Amino acid sequence: MVPIFRYQEMEQKEENDLNLKAMNAEELREQAHKMVDFIADYYKTIESFPVLSQVQPGYLGKLLPDSAPTCPESLQHVLNDVQEKILPGVTHWQSPNYFAYFPSNSSIAGFLGEMLSAGLNIVGFSWITSPAATELEAIVLDWLAKALLLSHDFFSTGQGGGVIQGTASEAVLVVLVAARDKILRTVGRTALPKLVTYASDQTHSSLQKACQIGGLDPELCRLLKTDSSTNFALSPDVLSEAISDDIASGLIPFFLCANVGTTSSTAVDPLPALAKVTRTNNIWFHVDAAYAGSACICPEYRHFIDGVEEADSFNMNAHKWFLTNFDCSLLWVKERSALIQSLSTNPEYLKNKASEGNMVIDYKDWQIPLGRRFRSLKLWMVLRLYGLEGLQAHIRSHIAMAAYFEELVVQDKRFKVVAPRTFSLVCFRLLPPPNSKDNGNKLNHDLIDLVNSTGSVFITHTVLSGEFVLRFAVGAPLTEVRHVKAAWQILQEKATALLQIYH
Repeated sequence: MVPIFRYQEMEQKEENDLNLKAMNAEELREQAHKMVDFIADYYKTIESFPVLSQVQPGYLGKLLPDSAPTCPESLQHVLNDVQEKILPGVTHWQSPNYFAYFPSNSSIAGFLGEMLSAGLNIVGFSWITSPAATELEAIVLDWLAKALLLSHDFFSTGQGGGVIQGTASEAVLVVLVAARDKILRTVGRTALPKLVTYASDQTHSSLQKACQIGGLDPELCRLLKTDSSTNFALSPDVLSEAISDDIASGLIPFFLCANVGTTSSTAVDPLPALAKVTRTNNIWFHVDAAYAGSACICPEYRHFIDGVEEADSFNMNAHKWFLTNFDCSLLWVKERSALIQSLSTNPEYLKNKASEGNMVIDYKDWQIPLGRRFRSLKLWMVLRLYGLEGLQAHIRSHIAMAAYFEELVVQDKRFKVVAPRTFSLVCFRLLPPPNSKDNGNKLNHDLIDLVNSTGSVFITHTVLSGEFVLRFAVGAPLTEVRHVKAAWQILQEKATALLQIYH
């Protein structure tokens, strides 16, 4: 037994060490105010930073000690290090001069929702672990399904429903595994080496990774060729021919990943025509709208997902263009039992009355990990604080700025637009001199390097039909027309300097 005076000593020590407590309401209030001030100041000065970090590999190891501190340090000391050592190594995705890859939207609502989620810090793998987390997720996914005019099959009140994954990579993996197991229950598990996956050659590389993780033959992941004749969309005839050839070879087609807004050029695959092919051949039909799905809450862009009612699963990333902080990838399925059969485990220590009685959703059975964060809070906050009208205005403003940038490119005859602008991405390139041996690929590579080395703007590239192409993606919440103009001016200046060298 511990003497009573030892308890008294411990109580006194607790009072003295208040500042060392991991969680204390008043300490949290004080420190969190400092952190919010730091973040607000960061956003206030964000344009002063180089958009693309200019540091060299290994820079941070030279600035930080080689072991963790033995004694506690002050928050101010840590924030000073963030300012002086961490921020120089950050590429500023929220900068208004960020036009690379696709956007990763941050917003006040998303930030507050993330803060609240971190504060509650629940691990909501099953309904009983936090009923509100499960039920709010089902509700907000139904809200968005309604806003996107998805068929009732995708609602939680039917046989399907929505779930928040971390990324579109996780979303395609879980539905691929569900589709794999569904077909194997019919043809037998020994047929695994014969299963064939289909997509266009514009499909995100996450599909290939999903095939590798899912134990599928990488050689049977058919990435079907596209070109400018279809604006880099997948041709239903090409798909049908590939399926027929595989069936004739004794293989088993089982999965198609179609795209609404490809990474390279935002190409849109013809969903209704592809759906007919998959229906005829009993193939799981997945629609990846990770980037462009957000735009489809606007009535004028909803037609891009016409045909999704025939799909088995549909995915969009709220963390890309929907003002919801990373990570928040939304997946809807028509048949949730397919996910559950593939991903469910039920150890004794997780059993409970609600789950055993099939009265609730347990999202642990819809995803790869067991644990999960309360991500629906931030999406709920975004929907409530901005409303659908505010989100639509956000999307439309970026599309309008991209259209403006496209006009600037067209007006300068030294450049050409390479692919149709469908949403807020412009694909373009600098035309090479007549004597170019590589069709201007090195010229455009040099151009993007020069532009990004300024630190004033950040853009990325792709390759379309063998051509090195520049991508200009408008989507950062702070971007205004003046930032688009400034970026174009830099591109023109660097292009002028390069052409003088190449001529």
